[in-house]
Amino acid sequence: MADQEEDFSSLPLSDRFSHKNWKVRKQGYEDATKEFEKTPDESDPTFKPFLQDSGLWKGAVADSNVAAQQEGINALCAFLKYGGTHACTRTRNVTTSPIVEKGLSSTRAASKQSALEALLLYIELDKADPIIEDMIPHLSHKQPKIIAATLSALTSIYHAYGCKVVDPKPILKVVPKAFGHADKNVRAEASHLVVELYRWLREAIKPLFWGDLNHLQQQDLEKLFEAVKQEPAPKQERLLRSQQAAKAASSGGSGAGDGGGGEDVEELEEEPVEIDAFDLAEPVDAFSKVDKDLHEKLASTKWKDRKDALDALHAVLNVPRIKDGPYDEIVRALAKCMKDANIAVVTIAANCIDVLAKGLRRGFAKYRSTVMSPMLEKFKEKKQSVADALGQALDSVFGATNLTDCLEEILEFLKHKNPQVKSETLKFLIRCLKTTREAPSKPETKSIADAATKLLTESTEATRLGGAEVLGTLMKIMGERAMTPFLDGLDEIRKVKVKEYFETAEVKAKDKPKPVAPPPKAAAPSTQRKVGGKKPVAGVKKPAPPPIEEPAPPTPLQPKPTSGRNIPKPGGPPKSVSSAPGGGLKLPKKLAGPGGAAPPHASSPLRRISSPTHDDQPIPTPKFGLAGRGLAGRPLGKPAAAPTEPTARATSPGMTAAERAELDDLRAEKERLQRANDDLRAERNKLQSQIHELQIHNAQLIEDHTHDVLSIKAKETQLVRARSDAEVAEEMVHKQQREIDRLKRELGRAVRSTSPSSPSATAADGADLIYRDGGVNGHHHLHQHPGLGRYDSAPAGVYTSTRGTPFVSSPSEEKENGSLMEAVGAHINKPSPTRHPSQHPPPYTRTGSAPGGTISPPNQAGARGGGGARAEAGPRSRREREVRDVSSAGVDDGYPPVESWKRAAEVTSQLKARIELMKARQGLGKTH
Repeated sequence: MADQEEDFSSLPLSDRFSHKNWKVRKQGYEDATKEFEKTPDESDPTFKPFLQDSGLWKGAVADSNVAAQQEGINALCAFLKYGGTHACTRTRNVTTSPIVEKGLSSTRAASKQSALEALLLYIELDKADPIIEDMIPHLSHKQPKIIAATLSALTSIYHAYGCKVVDPKPILKVVPKAFGHADKNVRAEASHLVVELYRWLREAIKPLFWGDLNHLQQQDLEKLFEAVKQEPAPKQERLLRSQQAAKAASSGGSGAGDGGGGEDVEELEEEPVEIDAFDLAEPVDAFSKVDKDLHEKLASTKWKDRKDALDALHAVLNVPRIKDGPYDEIVRALAKCMKDANIAVVTIAANCIDVLAKGLRRGFAKYRSTVMSPMLEKFKEKKQSVADALGQALDSVFGATNLTDCLEEILEFLKHKNPQVKSETLKFLIRCLKTTREAPSKPETKSIADAATKLLTESTEATRLGGAEVLGTLMKIMGERAMTPFLDGLDEIRKVKVKEYFETAEVKAKDKPKPVAPPPKAAAPSTQRKVGGKKPVAGVKKPAPPPIEEPAPPTPLQPKPTSGRNIPKPGGPPKSVSSAPGGGLKLPKKLAGPGGAAPPHASSPLRRISSPTHDDQPIPTPKFGLAGRGLAGRPLGKPAAAPTEPTARATSPGMTAAERAELDDLRAEKERLQRANDDLRAERNKLQSQIHELQIHNAQLIEDHTHDVLSIKAKETQLVRARSDAEVAEEMVHKQQREIDRLKRELGRAVRSTSPSSPSATAADGADLIYRDGGVNGHHHLHQHPGLGRYDSAPAGVYTSTRGTPFVSSPSEEKENGSLMEAVGAHINKPSPTRHPSQHPPPYTRTGSAPGGTISPPNQAGARGGGGARAEAGPRSRREREVRDVSSAGVDDGYPPVESWKRAAEVTSQLKARIELMKARQGLGKTH
């Protein structure tokens, strides 16, 4: 065994990879892994045998022994990790299928993990398309465990790299078949894969495969999607080698540059992760499916025909992606429909433009000018559904173009006379600013800001707020500094409103003013200082004295060379004046400023500062300085302030590194303080605005409170008046009641006085019978019902019960009594027919022989013996019978004349009329 082991270890790795003994193969895989890890770079000779014979890896990953297979997959991972792109491209064609079939479905968890890592490395080193193409056929494998393992691996791949790196379209085409598989593990892994794709694509995946699923599967997926909707947007967890190199390069460049470029590059790379159905769908030739008679139907005089034609066109164009074609005539027809009188036709035409713009995207840009103006003009329609359809269509048109193309027409319609058009156009501009990915240029920014500033003075509040929102959104894109000139003329309240919109605005465009040029400009002044001594001199002629102070740095440099080198060159000045007259005339202005003898003394401190840095360079400059020395008779008044500026200018070149660093720190501190001051000022303005709003709100609350107090007092006054009126009315009712009682008594006396009867109780009994008879309940024979009560000698209208509790009869009872009296009077006027006593026994019997004898009721036995029918008769029938009997008895037995009864009836009717009149005056009912 020892001899064999020595022989095996001495064999080359390629021979041991194909050895019959699995232990030898396993040891060979382990040794290969160690060798790969020791290689210095990808061009090491260790990789050459495995690059030349890629079939070695096919046997390694599909080894029949699971222990050897695990080490073989580990060796492949090390080979890919250290071998680079060549190791990937040479071996992936032969290893992907064995990895999927043998590695992903292995019984060992370590082997599964290594197989998945190998697939991820293949994608990381190059691209994902070849790996996905090799994995898709295994989704139709006979063994369910291989299908499930493949789906699980695809889920891990998309989770690591995302849908931006790995194209999801090939998977979405075949994944619906997995939902119909008989194995539940396959269906579960398919659901996990779709949920992972939904994390990246959201609703964009539905048009591609949603129709291939049944209703129950869709419901199950919707439940899984609900949990994903709450998660933040996913990010790529694993970078490709190309992305890693770009990141390293950007970070290295940013370290040498301004130090922030790498982060910006990453943000720009990560932000456009949005993937919609357009990117995933295949183009559809919709033009060939359009009805040939479309234009004829759109020209019909019936709106129903036009609407049906547009409905059919919308159904054809409503696809995720449309193949480009000659849609000029269709777009012109849709633009013409914007002028249609029927709003249903306008709405559907706008929907057609919407789907066509979404389907063509950039291909729709050439049709923008045809449809945008008619749609903006149609905003005058007040129906909200039409405005919504037009706004959505305009958003799609803007998505197919850019802000520069649309801005001119938008600004033109912001000046429209119709307030509805102006308001909707303003909303469209705000949406454009929020969705554009390109920041507007400076002229565009100025035009937008000017238009928005004018809108701040509009009469309608919505338009003013829209103008402030435009300025705030534009500030979010361009920055506060760029927008400061446009906000200077605004009052504090409007500035605060713009700031609020600026803080809440969400935009997608990035501010352009981030040039990399400023670092080179910092180095430029050092080179320009040499030339700056001459070039500014030429420019001193044109400006006034302030620019003359600009080229002062050469002046302090001149005295030093003159002090040591002026003596051997006394003839220098005339030559310099003759050779360069312009230069000789300019420099004397600078040197003669302090005076003839003063310049050396005045500039001596400057020489100490500036000489160390420009000792060698200003050698040619003294020539001009000497030439200017002869012109000492220049006036002293002009350049009197010149020495101050040269002092400030000359100190900068002579500063040490520490002083320069301190100056930079002070400048940075100053900028920081200025920014803090600006922030505090903005915060103060905001608080002042809030205070102002709260004061207005407080004043409004005080006003409302005052109004409520006054209203309550008015209600209380009304209530007091109503109570007093009620008391007065109640008193009036009592007074009228007393008057009624008095009139009743007078009426009774009048009836008794007009009656010629003897001083017997006949008339009184008749009056009692008429006026004291029961009112409401209709009980006339009260003496037959001892439990109910009786009338005694109490005042008129008072009824005394058997229990001794008197109560006053109501006006309704008096009314009934009045009606009874009228009935009695009417009945007396008629002659009573003769009837036999046996047929109608009289209810009352007269006692005594005189005509005015008293009337006594019949005995109770006779009343009871009259039969149950009469006893059960209603009160009304009994009342009529009594009236009839009384009248007949009065006529037969010599009652008072008929005139007395007529008089009583007239008095009663007059009394009733007076009572009704008084009630009408008081406006009170019986309830009082």
